[in-house]
Amino acid sequence: MPDLSSYLPISSPTMSFFIVLCIILFAPIIMGKLRIPHIVGMVLAGVAVGPHGFNILADDRSMELFGHVGLYYIMFLAGLEMNMGDVRKNRVRTFTHGILAFVIPMAMGFALNRSLLGYGFITSVLLASMYASHTLIAYPTVLRYGLARQRSVTIAVGATAITDTLTLLVLAIVGGIFKGNITGGYWLLLFLKISAVFFAIFFFFPRIARYFFRRYEDNVTQFIFVLAMTFLGAWLMEAIGMEGLLGAFLVGLVLNRYVPNVSPLMTHLEFVGNAIFIPYFLIGVGMMVNVKILFSGMGTLQVAAVMIAVALASKWVASLATQKMFGMRALEREMIFGLSNAQAGATLAAVLVGYNLLLPNGQRVLNDDVLNGTIILILVTCVFSSFTTERAAKSMVLETRATTPQEDGADDEKIMVPLRDPDNAATLITIAVMMRNKKLNRGLVALNVVYDDANRLPRQEQGRRLMERITKVAAASDVRVQTQVRIATNITNGIKHAFKEFNASEIVLGMCPGSGHSHKFLGELAQSLYSGLSRQIVLVRCLQPLNTLRRIQVAVPSKAEFEPGFYRWLERLARLAANLECRLQFHGRQQTMQLIAAYLQGSHQGVRATYTPMEHWNELPQLAASIVADHLFVVVTARKGTVSYKAALEHLPEELAQNFSGKNLMIIYPDQYGEAANMMTYAAPQLHEERSAYAALREWTSRKVGSWGRHKAHDKT
Repeated sequence: MPDLSSYLPISSPTMSFFIVLCIILFAPIIMGKLRIPHIVGMVLAGVAVGPHGFNILADDRSMELFGHVGLYYIMFLAGLEMNMGDVRKNRVRTFTHGILAFVIPMAMGFALNRSLLGYGFITSVLLASMYASHTLIAYPTVLRYGLARQRSVTIAVGATAITDTLTLLVLAIVGGIFKGNITGGYWLLLFLKISAVFFAIFFFFPRIARYFFRRYEDNVTQFIFVLAMTFLGAWLMEAIGMEGLLGAFLVGLVLNRYVPNVSPLMTHLEFVGNAIFIPYFLIGVGMMVNVKILFSGMGTLQVAAVMIAVALASKWVASLATQKMFGMRALEREMIFGLSNAQAGATLAAVLVGYNLLLPNGQRVLNDDVLNGTIILILVTCVFSSFTTERAAKSMVLETRATTPQEDGADDEKIMVPLRDPDNAATLITIAVMMRNKKLNRGLVALNVVYDDANRLPRQEQGRRLMERITKVAAASDVRVQTQVRIATNITNGIKHAFKEFNASEIVLGMCPGSGHSHKFLGELAQSLYSGLSRQIVLVRCLQPLNTLRRIQVAVPSKAEFEPGFYRWLERLARLAANLECRLQFHGRQQTMQLIAAYLQGSHQGVRATYTPMEHWNELPQLAASIVADHLFVVVTARKGTVSYKAALEHLPEELAQNFSGKNLMIIYPDQYGEAANMMTYAAPQLHEERSAYAALREWTSRKVGSWGRHKAHDKT
């Protein structure tokens, strides 16, 4: 066997870059399977390939350069993604909580760093500043629940700008102390320098940006300009002996209003940062972590325990103080605490700066114990923040009582029907026609997406013939249909793009008939769609003519009435039942049934409906016996992370495949809040696998145990 260690670390720039790209590619996929934020996965990958791991990559100049750029990029995006309107909206509360969320962690952290950990003055100050900052990794959860305008959310988001600015200011001052000689007039001169740079960034940079954006609209030119301004701001800070991180963050705040969150420029900025610069930085941080020190004694674990305790306790005290001062509810305190206790971007920046600063005796300001403890701190606080925010968001939504809206509740109705199979195309169009609002007299959108491959031309022709046939089917009901045969390299993306281009409100899609694998029962296309779109998606499998259906049985999960799309799907089913002249039978909890009954009595008095109690979702398989050939069984489900979602819904494909094969079936994914919840930031997961590694392991174990049991039984016989 050859000695591989002689070839390591890899010296070829090409191979080194290839390995880094493989890490950037596969780490989010693996972390998505394990349900771990990808920011942790990148750091762990850096640990594995670094000099303290398997020594695959050397910590060379390229890692230093890209890591330096990635560090500034993180701070720039943190400033760019701040909602400054939220800061102004609740100025007093936001400013108060921002100051409390900075001062309390600084005070608690400094005291415990000195007393428990025995660190020096400078080290204690720098380490305490890490507790003060926070990263809004749980903000997409708030968007998903439609709570972005809640007072507590506004306070937490606005306070982030204050705490991060003050933290970076402390970081810059500490760094400046080690870069210059401290004399009698040092502090006065430092104050004047900082004031001059602040004035330059806040006064001149907006005017330069406004001038440039008015004259140049090319996306590439604008991207390079924004990047240049970021590093100019960072250099100005470095020129006065401060850390450039503060300059990059301030440039992000200044350019905030000139780079809308929903714009090609913002997309390009996030894409480049998330694809190259920021992963390089995270991998570089991991390469500095020494795992041997972690297991060599209790030092790192003790430091990590203190860091976690101070970070969580201080943020909770700050949230409690804000709640008491302004007479807020306990639930609002929990929301503020959940959003403001995650440590990520500024924490990594602080530990990296402190790790690279040397004391007069040659020791690092922040040693290896702090560096390793920071990784543990990030993992724990990110998980804790996500859990706390999710719980608070659910409670807030459940507090608001569901109220009956006006008929249909939405004038945005525009139903899209993606078609591929000619056998069920007419059925899908007919269902969409029956679900539409006749009073609005809106047309339908029929779509056929063709793969961009060698068979593109004949499939395009087949698609056009299918669209002609569908137009005639809809015309028989006096309904207009917009048709499109679209070419795409990915069918799901083609449907998503067409959905947005036509400004559609919902999708009616033919359901996969199923396969031997239960997790593919709904079809990969449908799973990709409901994961990527927050609007209503209706999956249909109808095995007999619609006009022969006598009854529609509907299984409704508990708390479905708290979802934003509750009345949309109820309205669609009521119209379908009215047009088919068949009975509706609902299965669900009493509270939900009462709201459904009140809505139907007020808006659809002619629809016959009965209500059967179903207290627990595990009773769903028992309904299979009551579904006969001329019944349509409707399952109202939910996307993961929503109010009515429950763990039992993970097994829905298996239950449908086992108990409802050969039945007429409809599955509804209701409207959800938060188109922006799908945005990708450096702190949020890049990928979320629908089927986790834990579920796959559980299924494999179950199969092996079952197989072992059958073999044992066979041996006995």
